[in-house]
Amino acid sequence: MDLVKLADRENDYVKTFSGGMVRRLEVARGLLHNPSIPFLDEPTIGLDTQTRVLLWRHVEEMNRTEGTTMFFSTHYIEEAEMVADRIALIDFGRIVAMGSVDGLKQQTGTSTLEEAYLSLTGTTIREERIEGSGQLRERIRGQRR
Repeated sequence: MDLVKLADRENDYVKTFSGGMVRRLEVARGLLHNPSIPFLDEPTIGLDTQTRVLLWRHVEEMNRTEGTTMFFSTHYIEEAEMVADRIALIDFGRIVAMGSVDGLKQQTGTSTLEEAYLSLTGTTIREERIEGSGQLRERIRGQRR
């Protein structure tokens, strides 16, 4: 609770929290037991800038002092560029490139990770494909209509 600055609300019902506070609580819960290899799915979505900076500093500290390896997914490419040692660029569920930030930029002849990603995946907005369980849900919805 101290990490995400919610210690003063520890006795309050979560239903009284704002969306950002709930997200901060979720992050704290994920790191509560100091997992050796935490997996975080878009950990900074919905967080204000101050909390995002605090979270990444904490993650870097965990890595430095405890050797923690952090796996995370994000759409915030600039965050990945700042904090990740190795990156897998994924497009439509497939890894299209993997390596260090500098290696990916060198591979694509670009100056930022975002440019590298766009170089590998294209710059046009594409319609998302539904695969796996998503296809099944869509079929069930269609049968109900």
